[in-house]
Amino acid sequence: MTPFRIHSGLVAPMDRENVDTDAIIPKQFLKSIKKSGFGPNLFDEWRYLDHGEPGQDPASRRPNPDFVLNQSRYKGASVLLARKNFGCGSSREHAPWALDQFGFRALIAPSYADIFYNNCFKNGLLPIVLPEHEVAKLFDEVAAFVGYALTIDLERQVVIKPDGASLAFDVQPFRKFCLLGGFDDIGLTLRHADKIRAFEAERLLAKPWLAHRI
Repeated sequence: MTPFRIHSGLVAPMDRENVDTDAIIPKQFLKSIKKSGFGPNLFDEWRYLDHGEPGQDPASRRPNPDFVLNQSRYKGASVLLARKNFGCGSSREHAPWALDQFGFRALIAPSYADIFYNNCFKNGLLPIVLPEHEVAKLFDEVAAFVGYALTIDLERQVVIKPDGASLAFDVQPFRKFCLLGGFDDIGLTLRHADKIRAFEAERLLAKPWLAHRI
């Protein structure tokens, strides 16, 4: 998992409340258990005018010119600004996979669905919670200024605006530690690989019959 320390990026506004995970990555794309290849189908039913199926070449699709992520001013955006209850619906982990693989590193919203919120941290995305009035002001500023970008400093727990003003946010210490170090659940376990190998060797000496296979 890529560590998250300080990130500066273009902001794209998702001006809808209660965006559910089936909108983030529609159900037909959940057939794959690989953690790759979901970026082209992020918000598929909103990004394209035709119905999408796994394996289609995105270049052959008909993009929706009115959808925010298809607008040239938001090309390359890596910070997604959203409204309340983002990520509601089913618990599919494919939703943060798709957001990450599209290029987003952080999300900003007044609130998130709990399971989606937890899945973001486990997959290297930083879901920032800010008061609703601050999020509304960010939406206004993004609309007013082309190229609007934010800097997110996880160590200091602040979002820095183009004028230098900063917005503080909270993050649970263990989640912060994992993001700063780039540790997912497997990475956390592998930090103790030497101890695990030592334990297995000692156990095998004490119980050599464990080495036999039927």
